[in-house]
Amino acid sequence: MLLRYLAVRLLLIVPTAWILVTAVFFLMRVIGDPISAAMGGRLPPEQIAERKHAAGLDRPILAQYRDYLVRLLHGDFGRSQDNRAIGTVVVDYGAATLELVFWALLVAFAIGIPLGRYAATHRDSAADLGLRLFAVLVYAAPVFFVGLLLKLVFAVKLGWLPVAGRADTDVELALRNVSPKTNILLIDAILYGDPGYVLNVLEHTVLPALSLGLLTGGVFLRLVRINLIQTLRTDYVDAARARGLSRRVVTGRHAFRNALIPIVTVMGMYIAMMLGGAVLTETTFEWKGLGYQLAQYLQARDFVAVQGIVAFIALAVAVVSFVVDVIVALIDPRVRF
Repeated sequence: MLLRYLAVRLLLIVPTAWILVTAVFFLMRVIGDPISAAMGGRLPPEQIAERKHAAGLDRPILAQYRDYLVRLLHGDFGRSQDNRAIGTVVVDYGAATLELVFWALLVAFAIGIPLGRYAATHRDSAADLGLRLFAVLVYAAPVFFVGLLLKLVFAVKLGWLPVAGRADTDVELALRNVSPKTNILLIDAILYGDPGYVLNVLEHTVLPALSLGLLTGGVFLRLVRINLIQTLRTDYVDAARARGLSRRVVTGRHAFRNALIPIVTVMGMYIAMMLGGAVLTETTFEWKGLGYQLAQYLQARDFVAVQGIVAFIALAVAVVSFVVDVIVALIDPRVRF
């Protein structure tokens, strides 16, 4: 039963990824061809026509779509205006985004799970009301606004943390020479062997991770609270209380674990949300990851590069969703029925 469920979920990656990349392709074409969008007004019409012909953009849209799918199947996400392969851009900048999402997830768990548990066990108290209000505020507040507010308070006003970047300039330059290079600065700093560099990288991580993690932390808080409240009303929890178990044991061993299952279930969706929020977070903090590079390509109107990066993110989201489904199936057999 488990293997059949996992096989079905694995096969669903293909149509999911196809729908996502198809939507990206045609949405990019709604705004016109990328050559005219990027070079219109800067080159004469004859040169624009030559470039469109060289790129195959003067062909029928379905022929372009077919070639686009064939290139994707061969791992070719296209090339930017400066002739960089999008696959290379993903390798160079994707590690930074992965690092940011990892730290943001840690922040989300650290905020959402313990605070959600506390709110559920102190239901309808002043603390519960305050935590629910906090969850709504951090979820509703735009990521860039939270980022700017954190920068203003902790970087500009108090001077406790760096204002932007993944590390100081001299640290980034030094870490370029580390071997083997992972492009994840914390790992590179550890490999370099300088504790000061490790501390510098961690200091630069705090504000971007908080800015992005608070968004999902608010969601986790509300999910843990409502699911723990519902779990505490179930018959098996009442039976545990009847056996004389303490409130702490009942909550921790019997109710809390089951209340975490919905978080794992929706984790894939919120990782996708984090990847979207990473564009604004990385731009706000000049965190040079995939989202930052995507914003640069948008400003340059390089829609081929934008299409390639968004298609890669869509594929990554489909794979992450499958991995989350596997984890959920392993910890909760009910999802297979």
